[in-house]
Amino acid sequence: MFYEWRPYVPVAQRRRQAAREMDKLSKKGHPVAPVTIPGRAITSTFWGKAWCDNLERYSDYANRMPRGRTYVRNGSVVDLQVAPGLVTAMVSGSELYKVEVKVAAVARRHWESICADCAGGIDSLVELLQGRFAKGVMERICLQGTGLFPAPKELRFSCSCPDWAVMCKHVAAAMYGVGARFDASPELLFRLRQVDESELVARAGADLPLSKQVTNSKKVLADGDLSELFGLDIDAAATSSPRHVPVKTRKPQGKSKPKSKRVSRRRKRKERRTLAGNSTQIVADR
Repeated sequence: MFYEWRPYVPVAQRRRQAAREMDKLSKKGHPVAPVTIPGRAITSTFWGKAWCDNLERYSDYANRMPRGRTYVRNGSVVDLQVAPGLVTAMVSGSELYKVEVKVAAVARRHWESICADCAGGIDSLVELLQGRFAKGVMERICLQGTGLFPAPKELRFSCSCPDWAVMCKHVAAAMYGVGARFDASPELLFRLRQVDESELVARAGADLPLSKQVTNSKKVLADGDLSELFGLDIDAAATSSPRHVPVKTRKPQGKSKPKSKRVSRRRKRKERRTLAGNSTQIVADR
């Protein structure tokens, strides 16, 4: 089947058309995520560059790679989503094209080999808790052929454009866009290859020290240090030693006298006062 090439559409016009379509998708609830390249360099981190370098070894698609780099640099990848085993993108060309890249899951034996090799490159549990990996670990994960980057045989491409090539310039642009997305979110590589990065923690955690520096058993971290290290609010009252609070007790009171005796005493005092008063009156009468 012969496809007729469509007339060239200026980049500015393509952007306006794509912006209108993306606005419609956004109003429908689609989380639009364009790929924005601030300069000439598509990526800036080690792992992002390693992903793009890995694309360059796809010799079968070498003639489409330069056009893909141009497209991603000029903002033609107006939406890019990375899911387990799947990359979907919307790329602006003569019209808006839908790209889909299926990525095979990593073989279990291959992933276990990566975990075993990375265990020695993780410095401490603190790094793992903070979600940071040493450069040696990232280098192992990004190795061509034995890392997590997919080989050409593990990829399946599709694009809605009329180009007959298996990897057209729109697909190439989306693949470079994935490398740019890895700059800010390297964990997406684990998601794309359908592996759990926490297994790196499980494999290495049992033999790791808390930190690189050997701690002195006589030194204890203060509450503020613990709060800053682990991001927890530690109650000082809860961590301090409990104070002894004396229990108030009542003093035993003496035995009260019987009521009958108290009444008889008051009566006798009253009688004495009465007798004294009578005696005074008699004396006065005399």
